[in-house]
Amino acid sequence: MPASAGQNLVIAYRLTPWEAVNRLVQEWCPEGFELLTVPASASPEQVRAAVSRADFLLGFWSLTEDDFRAARNLKLIQLMSAGYDRIDLDLAARYGVPVANNGGGNAIAVAEHTILLMLAVYRRLVYHHLNVKAGRWRVDTNDLYELWHKRVGIVGLGNIGRQVARRLRAFESEVVYYDIRRPDPETEAELGVTFAPFEELLQTSDIVTLHVPLTRLTRHMIGARELAMMKPTAVLINTSRGAVVDEQALYEALRSGQIMAAGLDVLELEPPDPSNPLFTLENVVLTPHIAGPTVDGWPRILANCYANIQRVARGEPPLFLAEKYE
Repeated sequence: MPASAGQNLVIAYRLTPWEAVNRLVQEWCPEGFELLTVPASASPEQVRAAVSRADFLLGFWSLTEDDFRAARNLKLIQLMSAGYDRIDLDLAARYGVPVANNGGGNAIAVAEHTILLMLAVYRRLVYHHLNVKAGRWRVDTNDLYELWHKRVGIVGLGNIGRQVARRLRAFESEVVYYDIRRPDPETEAELGVTFAPFEELLQTSDIVTLHVPLTRLTRHMIGARELAMMKPTAVLINTSRGAVVDEQALYEALRSGQIMAAGLDVLELEPPDPSNPLFTLENVVLTPHIAGPTVDGWPRILANCYANIQRVARGEPPLFLAEKYE
């Protein structure tokens, strides 16, 4: 329900490691709301105390049933991430609390990072960078590839997948996609994409790029069986969630040459164990889950989040709802 006259609604905000983002959250807090900041390192008791006061949660949250039980006034969990795997949607639904993601606020950033990984893998960027720094000039210039005219399979055609498709048009790539929910033909035509069954996409794509939420259905959706379907010259790109890929199976596929290479922004365990076997391979490009957070993207994310909170405060239904796929 909307706030009573003169009554501020409480937004509990979980602080991030990015001080500029924390300042922006405070500066942009809409009139009529009280911002309650919660340390990133808050104890369970501190989290529960904040949640018990909150009308809205903003930021990056993971809640227990005790937290939901304490959240008597909670109207919306507004995440600043695209992914929502840290929130138990069944639990939230049981307590009648909707959960929303960032509404595509980081889609441009993640799409650009996806293209970056494709090019970095194809041009062996890290390998050659390290050689130049070590005084080795033009060492092993074999096996360099172009993205132009390659067949790219996008798994998950949501906000991020669509932005990836738009950018691939500049490379004149042939773009196919798989999603459990197909858009209308007009959207497919505008994006320049063609639907392909999942197995066909794996078997025929030069690059497979993953843009799905982590759910029960997508956990390890790329495993030994799926990797065996891919071309020996294929590249796997993952900027979604690490557990979408069976990491041990990927290591074996890369080590044995079953697929050519991978570009990964996410891993199953973050931060990773230093003994992760992927670190021993030269045909992997790794980044530390940084595809989403950019200086340019945070204002878009925050604008979406605050607009959604204000909608719910006015008594309107929220946008960007996280969906549970069975």
